[in-house]
Amino acid sequence: MASRTLGDQGLAAVRVEVLASAIGVTKGSFYSHFASRAELLHAVLDDWERRSTADVLERVEALGAKPASKIRLAGLLTFKDDLRRVDLAVRDWARTDPEVRERLRRVDKARMDYVRQQFGCLVHEPDEIEARSVLAFTLAIGRHFLVDNLDDTRADAVMRRVERLLGLGD
Repeated sequence: MASRTLGDQGLAAVRVEVLASAIGVTKGSFYSHFASRAELLHAVLDDWERRSTADVLERVEALGAKPASKIRLAGLLTFKDDLRRVDLAVRDWARTDPEVRERLRRVDKARMDYVRQQFGCLVHEPDEIEARSVLAFTLAIGRHFLVDNLDDTRADAVMRRVERLLGLGD
């Protein structure tokens, strides 16, 4: 509930009173699970980090797919609707909180390390691996900051061209 609230309404909306009421418990009962709002927010960050790194990588690796498919699937899972909203809220939060900024750096590093590893299976030039990895990661995050007015047909066409640009096209 707190993660969803963060993703949908932002950090200011993650309030103990509101969350306790929404899940039908007293404020006192809520505080028996979390000693403070700060502890609740730390748990939200822990959940986001696990879901957006370890859980994604576990699902991707379980498929035993080729590197290009792993890159695609990791991106799809990482930026699926519910996780994407929380990710964007964490990015906004990180602008003003050094601890959250460090957490975001750690998560992004884990994501980038995986993308680099997969591109390293496709190309062997270090500069090419880095360029493709940074471009893929930047596109995956940056596109969510834009208003997407493309219909499904045009969005698919753009995605095919992006994959070709990254050397992932079949």
